[in-house]
Amino acid sequence: MSYYISKTIASGFKQAVNQVVESLKTEGFGVISEIDIRQKLKEKLDVDFRRYIILGACNPSNAFQALELEDKIGTMLPCNVIVQEIGENIIEVAAVDPTASMMAVHNQELNDIAIEIRDKLERAIRSIT
Repeated sequence: MSYYISKTIASGFKQAVNQVVESLKTEGFGVISEIDIRQKLKEKLDVDFRRYIILGACNPSNAFQALELEDKIGTMLPCNVIVQEIGENIIEVAAVDPTASMMAVHNQELNDIAIEIRDKLERAIRSIT
């Protein structure tokens, strides 16, 4: 079992990030955080790194359901989605597979929510062109 869902597309980087944000919105997610890894590594280590953004995506109703079932599940929220440049105008989009991370939590109801979230993330990533 893979711990992520991914797709590679031909696109400009900023266009890809915008498309990912919009496809997540379509599936009911909001982006509540954005970390520019390239910028942070330059700032903290003075190294050059490829364009790489981590988006913290949250579906409020699913997050609420999960928190009602397991009060420590917040340690695994939000769902991280990465957008990284792997070549000139070649972008990889990848998201955590919540069913993989939820294997450590032995709660079938939570697993059902994780499957629902995984399906939404898969649709969001599949829709990116």
